[in-house]
Amino acid sequence: MTQILLIEDDKLLGEGFRQYLIDEGFDCQWLSDSKKVKKHWMQADLVILDRQLPEGDSLTLLPQWLMIKAIPVIVLTAKVEIDQRIEGLMAGAKDYVVKPFSHLELLARIHAQLRPLGESKLFYQNVQINISKRVVVSDGKELSLKPKEFQLLLLLVQNQGRVFHRDELLNKIWGFQTFPSTRTVDNHILQLRQKLPVLNIKTLRGVGYRLIEAAL
Repeated sequence: MTQILLIEDDKLLGEGFRQYLIDEGFDCQWLSDSKKVKKHWMQADLVILDRQLPEGDSLTLLPQWLMIKAIPVIVLTAKVEIDQRIEGLMAGAKDYVVKPFSHLELLARIHAQLRPLGESKLFYQNVQINISKRVVVSDGKELSLKPKEFQLLLLLVQNQGRVFHRDELLNKIWGFQTFPSTRTVDNHILQLRQKLPVLNIKTLRGVGYRLIEAAL
């Protein structure tokens, strides 16, 4: 099982995202500070690192941690300036995610760092989804999807037949740190149906949505 080391001092975010990763099939160890990082680093396959820890900027410690074992590191931060993102990459991080973020987006970035080199694609009927390039093609024509529409499409296709409650879709795609309404989900489902009529998305009144499995 893939081992993820989550280093995040926010208790609500740390506990919540650890459980989310476990539910997604990962083995996740959560630390709230840098004191025991060296002890757990060697066992990890990927690290999610909050930039601002109680001890200070974690990027100052990242190079020495990477000397223990060179693994992918995704930095979480509230810092949005370009030069600060560059600092993270220069320190050895493979990716940089700005808070607040959606769980689904971070999950996609985790998979992108863990999978072997090469393109990853999904198919549904005549729809082809290139995950690494974030491109959707239907009947040979490339479609223009907004970021949240793409994330919603990806989630539904990866979980064909599964019922998603509206609140669950809000949490997975928009994140619990933002507060859109369930109407936001309904509007994005409507946009997907209009852009991709081949998607057989069933509405479960008072519950949510389910993508009917594609015929073999």
